[in-house]
Amino acid sequence: MKLNLEQIPRVKTLSKKAFIRDYFRPQKPVVIESFIEDWPAFHKWNLDYIKEVAGDKEVPLYDDRPVKHDEGFNEPHARMKMSDYVDLLQSKPTKYRIFLWNVLKEVPILQKDFKFPDFGIRLMKGLPMLFFGGSDSHTFMHYDIDLANIFHFHFEGKKQCILFSQDETKHLYKIPHSLITREDINFADPDLKKWPALQHAKGHIAHLEHGNVLYIPEGYWHHMKYLTPGFSMSLRAIARKPKNFAKAVYNIFFMRHYDNFMRRRKGQDWIDWKNEEAIRRTNDLMGAA
Repeated sequence: MKLNLEQIPRVKTLSKKAFIRDYFRPQKPVVIESFIEDWPAFHKWNLDYIKEVAGDKEVPLYDDRPVKHDEGFNEPHARMKMSDYVDLLQSKPTKYRIFLWNVLKEVPILQKDFKFPDFGIRLMKGLPMLFFGGSDSHTFMHYDIDLANIFHFHFEGKKQCILFSQDETKHLYKIPHSLITREDINFADPDLKKWPALQHAKGHIAHLEHGNVLYIPEGYWHHMKYLTPGFSMSLRAIARKPKNFAKAVYNIFFMRHYDNFMRRRKGQDWIDWKNEEAIRRTNDLMGAA
């Protein structure tokens, strides 16, 4: 038995009016297949080019090891020069990923290769972020701290994306005071006997290739798996729903600081309690349904 996932709609291109009407207002995901072919990045951006223009930059790396109490919020697991990291990606599978790498700050020359598209909503122009991964590497199922609307532009390689709306949180074994689900759930092939609530979750799936754009509605949970080495860039727009905006403010100004405080105070006991609490709360919600 597999997750209940429907294919995300795919369109060749999309007008601003159609995007607002059909996807932004109803908050539905969509893949736009041919939207950036006039960008220099469409023709230039691949791993070799990134190595050429950013090879001497030291980059933060993340893998899929469980969260530990002595690691800060989004603290990297390793660091490496970009040239060495690209060599690693191209030579063998690796769990190491780059997460939230700011293009404007780290490699300003790259901003000449893309433009901020007009989707009819205002994009945050100071936050174009790059994400890299090797074959079979993946993120934990998570949602972004600011619950933003996300436009995810993929370059080189193939990537699988699984999404769930915030309405499905009750089925996902969410970790309290966190932005992730239980880390020991393999969302690419979950054990539904061990995690029975997942049978009730209704989600979405898409596969991205070079030049595809995935719109992720605000606050959506997402699990990204790199089927081959590659990278993506995300542009974002602030959450518009009052409930989501309020939650974003809470996450940024209270939740992450409280979690770091409790890690320092209670150590691994805090992490263990949160993992156990994720199961208890999900089971309680299932029983109440």
